[in-house]
Amino acid sequence: MSLLLGPLLRHVDTDSATVWVETVAAGVVAVRAGDRSGSARTFAVHGHHYALVEVGGLEPGSTTPYTVEVDGERVWPEAGSPYPPSTIRTLQPGRPLRLAFGSCRVSVPHDEATHAQFGVDALRTYALHLARLTGTGDETVPDLLLLLGDQVYADETSEAMRDFIAARRDPAQPPGWELQDYEEYAEIYRLAWSDPANRWLLSTLPSAMIFDDHDIRDDWNTSASWRRDMWATDWWRDRIVGGLAAYWVHQHLGNLDARGRAEDRLWRLVAAHEGPDELDLSDEIDAVVERADKEPTSFRWSFARDFDTQARLVVVDSRAARVLEDERRSMIDDDEMAWLDSQLRGDVDHLLVGTSLPFLLSPGLHHVEAAVEAVAGGLLGRPGMVVGEWVRRVLDIEHWAAYQEGFAQVGGIVRDVATGRRGRAPSTITFLSGDVHHSYLVEAQPAGGASASSRILQAVCSPIRNPLPHVVRAGVRLASRGRARPVGRLLGRRVPPSPLLWRMTHGPWFDNLLATLEVRPEGLRLSWSTGVVVDGDHDRPRWRRVAAVDV
Repeated sequence: MSLLLGPLLRHVDTDSATVWVETVAAGVVAVRAGDRSGSARTFAVHGHHYALVEVGGLEPGSTTPYTVEVDGERVWPEAGSPYPPSTIRTLQPGRPLRLAFGSCRVSVPHDEATHAQFGVDALRTYALHLARLTGTGDETVPDLLLLLGDQVYADETSEAMRDFIAARRDPAQPPGWELQDYEEYAEIYRLAWSDPANRWLLSTLPSAMIFDDHDIRDDWNTSASWRRDMWATDWWRDRIVGGLAAYWVHQHLGNLDARGRAEDRLWRLVAAHEGPDELDLSDEIDAVVERADKEPTSFRWSFARDFDTQARLVVVDSRAARVLEDERRSMIDDDEMAWLDSQLRGDVDHLLVGTSLPFLLSPGLHHVEAAVEAVAGGLLGRPGMVVGEWVRRVLDIEHWAAYQEGFAQVGGIVRDVATGRRGRAPSTITFLSGDVHHSYLVEAQPAGGASASSRILQAVCSPIRNPLPHVVRAGVRLASRGRARPVGRLLGRRVPPSPLLWRMTHGPWFDNLLATLEVRPEGLRLSWSTGVVVDGDHDRPRWRRVAAVDV
């Protein structure tokens, strides 16, 4: 078969769609949807062959089955597939927007023994659920699947991935069983996206993605000293360059619309290449992503999308654009903050902000992280800084609460949007996040008694498949109580006043979950659902709702 991975349906709007594939060899990939089609020659990265094909001229609000060909041979759908045809479902202005979201998914088998350790894969269960609904007239199919980080675990590898590693190098040498380079990243993406049910789902639901730490390594970019420790090893360069290059190929490229692709320096090389030989992008992509890691302002991983006036989705890079200086820390640098400032505006019905790390943690966790940040920053002198850095790494103190400068800036922007200072205030401003391996809903309000016209929410869905250890759950429940309040007075004013106050209204839940958000005329509906094994059928779990909230 000429298709090694995919197809993945990526950016879809009212009249066009992009389809991503990895092929076995160089060739020309064609996508045919009804009487519309598009084609593209593959480009190569470190011996792998990829194509992103755009199909234009589609009808708004249409649902069209599509096929994929490589060098004239039809390779998708696969013959004898038990799943419905893959379709392109274009957006339609005025149709209620619906998206599914979640984060943190390990790629391991779907049998009884693995379910006992990792639980049921919520994404795969959702695929089986949608496959059963196809053709029934059900109108709850999402317009977008938003994956908010840890799509792959580069530092916690599965048995299948370890077999691959052991076949090509000595795992007794660093980085051991963790990923080493682009070749191993290509394999881990293949393992993550090759299960037949998930493969079908990704071929028929448009998707957008952003990385988190495990896509590269646990605690990625936690602090300046963390980065120094990594770059002091003899393996980190290959890891970060391979990881970011693989991220650009497998995740980032498909996030972009035509304008975004035209502005991407790497894609411009692909688009301008006339052949006849396949373009080898390896050297160029390695150089660009290595510079992006060392000089974050040289490349932007964040992106935004408008869904008519109904909603705007702004997805923020909360990993690679950090300010990590001994004298100053912020979740995003000044250039990224200026971009975010330009994106967070009113004059839409609903403003959605995707960030892999929750902007609003549970109150207890927020206060702990703010305190550790202050101590690591010198509140208790040099000894406290050493202890604070140790605690920061051991307890993963690296969320927005641990970068108070950036937290206060973004909170102030959100407050201004909610109070109508940046255009007509949206009905809701909703942060969509993952990472923390428990799910919940938070509601916030401006501090200081300011009156907001918008409901301010934080919706977290994590994990899709990688449950939190039971011993940790009691602490999370305790931290979820109460209300988050300004803590600067307790910390020698090293923590700026919070622009927002908030409390957890629903949750926490600890199941493997996938969440959905639906825009309705009367507001938002948020729901969290999981997979459940029924009558011992571990291969085909059933979809069960855990919670639903109308806003």
